[in-house]
Amino acid sequence: MFSVLILTLNEERDLPRCLASVQACDDVVVLDSGSVDRTIEIAQAGGARVFTRSFDNFAGQRNFAQREIPFRHPWVLHLDADEQLTPELLAEAREAIQRTDLDGFLIAPKMMWNGRWIPHCTDYPAYQARLVRAPQFRFIEVGHGQREAPDMRLGKLSSSYTHDLSSGGEEEWLAKHRRYAHAEAREHLQRAGQGSWTELVSSDALVRRRALKRASYSLPFRPALRFVYQYVFRGGFLDGSAGLHYCRLLAKYEGFTAAALKELRAASH
Repeated sequence: MFSVLILTLNEERDLPRCLASVQACDDVVVLDSGSVDRTIEIAQAGGARVFTRSFDNFAGQRNFAQREIPFRHPWVLHLDADEQLTPELLAEAREAIQRTDLDGFLIAPKMMWNGRWIPHCTDYPAYQARLVRAPQFRFIEVGHGQREAPDMRLGKLSSSYTHDLSSGGEEEWLAKHRRYAHAEAREHLQRAGQGSWTELVSSDALVRRRALKRASYSLPFRPALRFVYQYVFRGGFLDGSAGLHYCRLLAKYEGFTAAALKELRAASH
């Protein structure tokens, strides 16, 4: 079996569903960043062990857990409170952890908006390192999220966990992505000049996706281009009204990021 780590900060709304999805796991750990609602009470009532650490960034939280928390199993599934483990992923993960030649596995989340899976406008499958060995697996911070360290040996799982993007509604999503935009802008400026244009035609879809993201920062009219890319070229229109709604939000996010870049560049001169 594997352990489960859930990162939390004021997650009393979403945590019960996450905990219910991992009830088949015998070691569930919550790493909390200072919740002032009922998060810790809910976690403890659900049988989770609770640890606390002030938040610095996602990679910092996950690396702290990897190194400092005494998990009962050598493999750990990393989740956020608005994510849920699926029965299909549970079964596949149980088999995957028998591997001895890998440090972790990439898993593609199924992004949900108002109860509907929206694969096209969320670039499914967009893989993330989530089932990893402790303590040796390491994360690095990239923008507002985390990525595997370059020397990690990774496989891929075909099953997914689910991520409810709309659990807090549109206003919460926008507020969160205004914060993310500043992190993304800082990351882009710090890594300017890194990577290669040849990665845009890589045979690895994950490498292409990351290269395209870097290249997009040099384009004009980014909010409009992001909408056209996600809704038309990536097939967001196939995701129905939920897809249209989410593509509009992504365009706003591009606007936030463009504004943050302008602000940071002005401050540096």
